Parts: sequence; structure tokens; C-alpha cells
Amino acid sequence: MDFLRAVSDRFWSKHVWLPPNATWADVSKNDEVQHTIPTDLIYPIPMALLVLVIRFVCERYIFAPLGVALGLKSTKTKRAPPNAVLEKAYIKMKGPNMHKMIQGLSKQLDISERQIERWLRLRKAQDRPTTLVKFCESSWRCLYYAISFSYGFYILKDKVWFKDINHCWYNYPHQNLTRDVWWYYMMNMAFYWSLTISQFFDIKRKDFWQMFVHHIATLMLMSFSWVCNLFRIGSLVIVVHDIADIFLDGAKALKYANYQRTCDCVFAVFTCVWIISRIIVYPLWIIKATSIEAPTIVEMFPAYYIFNSLLLLLLVLHIGWTYLILRIVQNSIMAGQMDGDVRSSSSEDLPSALSEDDAAKVSNQNGTPKKNGKAN
Repeated sequence: MDFLRAVSDRFWSKHVWLPPNATWADVSKNDEVQHTIPTDLIYPIPMALLVLVIRFVCERYIFAPLGVALGLKSTKTKRAPPNAVLEKAYIKMKGPNMHKMIQGLSKQLDISERQIERWLRLRKAQDRPTTLVKFCESSWRCLYYAISFSYGFYILKDKVWFKDINHCWYNYPHQNLTRDVWWYYMMNMAFYWSLTISQFFDIKRKDFWQMFVHHIATLMLMSFSWVCNLFRIGSLVIVVHDIADIFLDGAKALKYANYQRTCDCVFAVFTCVWIISRIIVYPLWIIKATSIEAPTIVEMFPAYYIFNSLLLLLLVLHIGWTYLILRIVQNSIMAGQMDGDVRSSSSEDLPSALSEDDAAKVSNQNGTPKKNGKAN
């Protein structure tokens, strides 16, 4: 117990988390100023489970019926015929040795490599989410970001630090936390916890690990700002990030619903909003305030450097995603429509993009190995 207490005291050292000449007693709860309470960070975790429940209800009872009404199919039309041997091989079939494995299976099952490739193509298609599933996911995120941005802008538009960002540092750390900002923080942290959890069973995308790093960095950023009572600058970061995602997920939902022309228009709006909010406003307003203006007003401390490093990490991710977005815009102009997705599936391609006509022939083998060149 003494060891754990010593570790805790070391970790929560005022010299790390607070500016010079400030103590934990100074930022504890009192009648004059309501500071952030570090233990409140536990609330978003159970709240994330509630967010997942709300998401399930919205997707199942609102977005799924809407998608079906728009003509989206809820089931896959073709399935790979049952084959125990190929099913077992499919699970392991990744990497550079795929062709050799297919050759071995062809000899084992006495069927052509072409038939095996077609079966694998069908089997791979079974694991892909349906358009309806993707429509529901994008619609849910669009709804959340719209609510979050609207609520955030509503509560922040009259805040003094929204009009003058330098008020994020004046009289720091003795800045009063209002109830509306408390809920804004808790709601957003709960959402990002839910994204971190659901990412492992949602649609797999090419930027899976970038998004994972993004979610963890966002949670760490919000946690650091909360513990250090930097909720003012933190709330501005949240509202700047939310607005572009409304149009991104809205464009994807429209694409899945086959409203291509409307999708193109919304995606064009998204591109403009993204560049303005993430590449112009974020660095020139937020990063400038945290990296240049804050050190002239507040004495720096170790946790603040970590906080600012996380903000810079988000900027690096923004630049990377901007490159991908501009690539999609370029391809869209050449193709005449938005033919890409900023976060598309990441499964490896199978050896050949072949037709599915003789996939049923594979089922005739019934997964039975051959003997002496013939199937049993």
C-alpha cells in the first residue's frame, strides 16, 4: 500500500499537472470557483455503453427502415457454397503464399485454381458489410456530430473565451466550470470511448490504425485538458473538429443511398469545411493560441507540454487525411463523381477478380479431400 501511495503521489505531483505556485488544494471544489474534478473522467466509460445502446436503437429502428425504404438491401444476394476445407483455408489465407496454398487446395480437392479463386471471392464478399449496414453507421455518426456541434456552438457562442481565445489563459487555473460545459465534455468523451470500442466490430477501413490513434489521442487530449482545468481551450478544439464530420458522414450516407449527385455536392462542401476548420482555423486559431500566446500569459508546466503535443499530433493526422481527401477530389473530377471513400475497406484483394459462375461447382466436392487423384 505504501508503494502504491508513493507511485500515486509521484504521478499526481502538482509540479507535473499544475502551473507553478498552484496546488491541488487551490483547484479543489469550493463555493467560489468550480474546477474540474479528475475523478469525473470515470463517467464517460459507462456513458459510452449508453451511447452504444442509443446507436443500436437508432440504427435498427430509424436508419435501417429508412435505408430499406430507399431501396437498400439488408442481406447479401450470393453466398459461397459450403466447403469445410476451403472455409478452413480461407481463415488462414493471407500473405504472399496465397497462390501456393491455392495450388495445394486445387490438387487436394481436384478442382481448378480458377474455381477456388471464385469461391474465395464469394466467401470474401460474405464478410463485407452490406450497403445498408454502412448507410446506418454513417447516418448515426452524421446525427451525432450534428447534435454535438449544435449543442457545442449553442453553449459556447456566448462564452468569453469563444470571442477572445486569450481568455483561455487569463486567471488560469482558477476558471469556473459551468454545468453545460461539463455535459459537453462528458458527452464527447463518451462518444469517443464508444468509437474506440465499436471500431473493432464496425466496418474495417484502410485507416483503421490512424483512426485508433486518433481516438486515443482525442481521449488523452480531453483527459489532460480536464485534469489540468484546460476545459476552455478543450471545448474549442471539440467544436472545431465536429463540424466537418457532419458533412463527411452525410456524404457517405447519401452515396450508400445512391443519391450520387447530392453526395457530390455535400462532399464538395465537406472538403471546403474540412480545409477551413482543420487546416486553417485549427492551426491558426487553436495551435497558435496554445503554442505562441499561452506561454506569454501562463507559466508553463510539464502536463501542458504533453497537452500541446497531442494537439500537434492531431494536426499531423489532419494533414495526412487532407492528402487523402484531395486525392479523392482529384479522382472524382476525373471520374465525374465521388468514387472513393476517405475510410474505405482494407481487406486484401484475392488473386483474381473473376466471375462467380462456377463457384457452385466447388460445393460438389463437399469439402472432401481426394485420394489417388480422385475425390471421395
